[in-house]
Amino acid sequence: MVAPGGVGYLPQSLELPPDATVGGAIDLALADLRGLEARMREAERALGEDMDGYAELVAEFEARDGYEADARVDAALHALGLPGLDRDRALGTLSGGERSRLVLAATLASDPELLLLDEPTNDLDDRAVAWLERRLRTHRGTVVAITHDRTFLERVTTAVLEVEGGRVRRYGDGYAGYLAAKAAERAAQARAHEEWKVEQDRHAALVTANAGRLVAIPRKMTQAGMGTGAWRARSRAHGAAGRIRQSRQRLRWLADHPAPPPPEPLRFTPALTTADADGEVVAVDGVAVAGRLRPVSLALRAGERLLVTGPNGAGKTTLMRVLAGELRPDEGAVRRTGRVGLLRQDGSAGPADRTVLRAFAHGRPGSLDDHADALLALGLFRPSELGLRVGGLSYGQRRRIELARLVSEPVDVLLLDEPTNHLSPMLVEQLEEALAAYRGALVIVTHDRRLRAAFTGSRLTVTGPRAGSGRTCSGDRRDPSRVRCR
Repeated sequence: MVAPGGVGYLPQSLELPPDATVGGAIDLALADLRGLEARMREAERALGEDMDGYAELVAEFEARDGYEADARVDAALHALGLPGLDRDRALGTLSGGERSRLVLAATLASDPELLLLDEPTNDLDDRAVAWLERRLRTHRGTVVAITHDRTFLERVTTAVLEVEGGRVRRYGDGYAGYLAAKAAERAAQARAHEEWKVEQDRHAALVTANAGRLVAIPRKMTQAGMGTGAWRARSRAHGAAGRIRQSRQRLRWLADHPAPPPPEPLRFTPALTTADADGEVVAVDGVAVAGRLRPVSLALRAGERLLVTGPNGAGKTTLMRVLAGELRPDEGAVRRTGRVGLLRQDGSAGPADRTVLRAFAHGRPGSLDDHADALLALGLFRPSELGLRVGGLSYGQRRRIELARLVSEPVDVLLLDEPTNHLSPMLVEQLEEALAAYRGALVIVTHDRRLRAAFTGSRLTVTGPRAGSGRTCSGDRRDPSRVRCR
């Protein structure tokens, strides 16, 4: 891809060896400007030969504000939480998040006409993301970003391109326009399905009605006393028979061209038969995992909501696994009187050689055909994807298998660890609606700003294995929408 003012590309991962330096990574991101500057210096040494060429290079370099590029890198590093980063430092000494922020800072500093950003808000805290959004809104060129961050889409984008099933569709008016258009598409699909069903029923009724009339038509009879001899009834190929033929042809066409209904809305169904709705469905008392989670206590009743927050590495995922019964704590006790369902952060969906359909159906009674119908009704997979192997799936596809299993089996307690990771914005919107209607207990860990802003329950801060312990939470029977923490 070529743009007159240069192209800046931010990949999701940096393909540089650990012994490469910070300065080398910056030079790679500024390659356009570094190359332009090198050509300009070379032209300086031959000023007498090509004055016009040198002037053009200087004008291009100044238009890109090349003299200030390194200062812009430093300013961006400061805004992204890496002030004064040593240019001679080896990349291998930086964390994955620090490397991502380094490359983002250098890419933005190149100030190209076209910015291509792949998940630019990954590994950024709220303050850094707010700075990035302000920076991109003032960018003089074009920004193309791949992102699952709905707040970013809402604040930065003017158009949304949706890539699905090998097709690309464009939606204008930013994220709000995208949501409105998707709602209109769903309504149109529902209308088309109803019209298809009505027409199918009408032609089926026509076949039945005309078949009855056809039976009543005589083949031949003799009309005595009329002097006409044998009288032939109206041809069976005419009238009722013709209408039957036309309706059957239409029915065959409708069967070959179905108008499927829109996918069923996601719904999390609490079991509630396995637990006392007025009592605790899960509780932990002073649970701890050596080196990963400091002592935490909490108790949840049906209908209560808890948002678990804390820095990376504080033990949020460890706590979720303890609550789910996947990890045995080194200290403390866990009590469960309800059925628990966990959506893992890593998107595990079973052995690599298992198909999508068999991964969904694993351990459940019933035929594969029944499970296929149930899975397809959710709209998370197309029929052609049910035979794909888990090992060849993306993170998002594996998470959709786990999500499908979770919504199709009642649980009293939902544990959602970064539920919006790797899911399309439209699916996340459906997930939010499903959570709003869920009547069981919910514990959620998320960096999704939009999901956090809409959260109405209580919050538990996990401070990490080397800091103080997390707060203690207990349910409030009089107000099940709150969980008291101390």
